[in-house]
Amino acid sequence: MRTLIDLVLPTECGGCRAPGFSWCPECALALTTAEPVQLHPRVVGVPPAWAAGRYAGPWRGAVIAVKERGRRDLVGPLGAALARAVLHLRDWGELDPPELAPLALVVAPSRGAAARRRGGDPVAGVARAAAQELGPGRVSVLPCLRTARSARDSVGLSAWERTENLRGRVRVRGTVPAPGSSVVLVDDVLTTGATAAAGTAALAARGVRVHAVVVLAGVQ
Repeated sequence: MRTLIDLVLPTECGGCRAPGFSWCPECALALTTAEPVQLHPRVVGVPPAWAAGRYAGPWRGAVIAVKERGRRDLVGPLGAALARAVLHLRDWGELDPPELAPLALVVAPSRGAAARRRGGDPVAGVARAAAQELGPGRVSVLPCLRTARSARDSVGLSAWERTENLRGRVRVRGTVPAPGSSVVLVDDVLTTGATAAAGTAALAARGVRVHAVVVLAGVQ
């Protein structure tokens, strides 16, 4: 049966598309040995921002595969990479250790139509996988940010246009992080930082401080 499936839908690496692997050893090594990269967003209002890797090579390949090609089998490896980035930030003193503060992973807002087209929000799935790696019960995953339907797709927009496009169009719905939590805003890619800034502002209006932004890949 496995051979038949491979003939119809050939297996390829989610990072480099090499045949015969769902996740090849070279791409796995790239994700497991990387350290977080500090980012410098082009818009104001973004907390300290970090990427688990740069938007190139296996990082870029995996993000595109999980978002655009429905490769849900990559949620686990990407979640583990996100968890390792959080552990590095704790070791570096950028985030409180778990004995001092519970961790809340807030999923960055996405457009509802895009999430439905993809069969769900892959970033939320990656965040849940990261929470399992970091320790169930001490990490909450909160998809509490929503983007209004009036917001346009950001592809092709400048940093200023992205900021204006999201101004007042990101809202908080549902449960927010508990007081005293270390709050991390999680997304797949950071380009200008407009989405992170809008999400941070929406949470601040509800009295929630975002301590860090952590993305899978940074375009910088």
